[in-house]
Amino acid sequence: MQQGLSQTDLGQRVGLTFQQIQKYENGANRVGASRLIQVADALGVPLGALFDGTSTAARGEPDPYERGLLTHPHALRLAQAFDRIPDSKRRTAVLDLVDSLGNGNARRRSSR
Repeated sequence: MQQGLSQTDLGQRVGLTFQQIQKYENGANRVGASRLIQVADALGVPLGALFDGTSTAARGEPDPYERGLLTHPHALRLAQAFDRIPDSKRRTAVLDLVDSLGNGNARRRSSR
C-alpha cells in the first residue's frame, strides 16, 4: 500500500498471482528467503523493511513518519472510516477523541 501497488501489481512483479500474495500477506503460506528478496526488490525497499513495515528498519533508524503504524491491523480501517466522515467538525472531534485516548494510555504507562 505504501508503494501504491495492488496485490496484483506486486504479484506480476515477482511472478505470482494476487491470491498467492494474499496468502503470504495473511500468513496462510510461508515466504521463503529468496521470495522475500524478490518482494523487497519489487517494492524498492531494503529487505529489513519487510519485517516491520518501514524502509528505515534495515538501517536501525527510527521512522520519523511512523509509517509502521500502517501495518497495525486496525489502522487502515480507522483511516478509511475517518475518510468517510463528510463534516470537518466531526472529523476534528474524532481526531481529538482518538488523540485523547492515545495520550491517556501514555500517561497511564508512564505513571506505573
